[in-house]
Amino acid sequence: MDASHTQEETRAARESGTERFDYLIIGAGMAADTAARGIREIDATGSIGILGAEDDEPYARPPLSKLLWLNPDAKLEDFFTGTAEATGAQVRTGTTVTGIDRENRRVSTSDGQQIGYGKLLLATGAEPNRFDAPHHPHILTYRTAEDYRRLRELTRTHREFVLLGGGYIGAELAAVLSQEDVSVHLIIPETTLGDAKFPADLAVQYQALLTDAGVQVSGGHRAERADVDGDRIRVGLDDGTDVEGDVLILGLGASPRTELAEAAGLELADGGVRVDEQLRTSDPHIWAAGDIASYPDVILGRTRVEHKDNALQMGTTAGRSMASGGERYAHTPYFYSLVNGTRWEAVGTLDSTLETLEDDLGDGRRVVYYLDADRRPVGVLLWKVEDAVDAAREVLAAPPADPEQLRGRIG
Repeated sequence: MDASHTQEETRAARESGTERFDYLIIGAGMAADTAARGIREIDATGSIGILGAEDDEPYARPPLSKLLWLNPDAKLEDFFTGTAEATGAQVRTGTTVTGIDRENRRVSTSDGQQIGYGKLLLATGAEPNRFDAPHHPHILTYRTAEDYRRLRELTRTHREFVLLGGGYIGAELAAVLSQEDVSVHLIIPETTLGDAKFPADLAVQYQALLTDAGVQVSGGHRAERADVDGDRIRVGLDDGTDVEGDVLILGLGASPRTELAEAAGLELADGGVRVDEQLRTSDPHIWAAGDIASYPDVILGRTRVEHKDNALQMGTTAGRSMASGGERYAHTPYFYSLVNGTRWEAVGTLDSTLETLEDDLGDGRRVVYYLDADRRPVGVLLWKVEDAVDAAREVLAAPPADPEQLRGRIG
């Protein structure tokens, strides 16, 4: 598809300060890509602008900690989404938006641009959390394509890797790095990897997936500081001991990027931007999607989900809603992880402090139901159980009166 603006028109508009898009998207991730495609399903000609702070065009993030390490033939370029070519959107990389002028419907950027919009989508994603660590080329968070490039190069030149955090990134990176010619030391606050979300015996199995592959796991510890001493990085733990390595990776989760929305006076909720069922914010001309959007889930109630499925589906709905004004987000997203050949998927809340009901399907396959105080299922874990996400959604949407009747519902 040809871009709606020619290069000459765009240059002239930028120079005159009159540049404007019918649809402007802040953020150039997976939600931005599917939003542009959703717009094009309804509006074939409206101009679309996408402003991304990264230097790369939109791409799929999950392969950064999975397939790009597991498949020797996989290349980063394989996972770029081709948004501009598919939709005619103008994708502007390396562009940081610094403010939103709601009254005049325009945004400002760090390089002094003023860009107008008819409708605006906030798809700003999340920012990796850091702690008291110096800025150093061998200390990195892990979320972007550039982070992947850096880490891939470091595995060629360094041998001792220390990872902080036992969430998705920490566990998945420990798994893929264990297959490289490096040593891996994973430091986690939990006693056992995954014990905040899995039943105790599954948490033990989960951790064994790493330790059996040679990963050293230190549970029950938090890092308090990191220091650089020559070519070595020393991490100080809360028990007074130190761990050393050549490379330090901070897998400490991420926080939604809500600064723009907050400064613009948009309503917030659940640590994100509050949206209605059409993904519209408290401003009728602004939508939000992906990691930052707190939305009314049709099954789970108001929630916010940071994962691929939500980004893709919510982006599509946001784009359609912007173009038509009538699309509602009726999808309950799932999330998943893959660690050394073991895949688990889930819908809803995984909290090991809740009562659980387990259904053993044999061959190591298991369904775990998480029950609230009224013994109503609020989450479903599918351990090595595939093609059952829709069944899990059905259970949460219409659970039986007696939880014992959950046995046999899935698998």
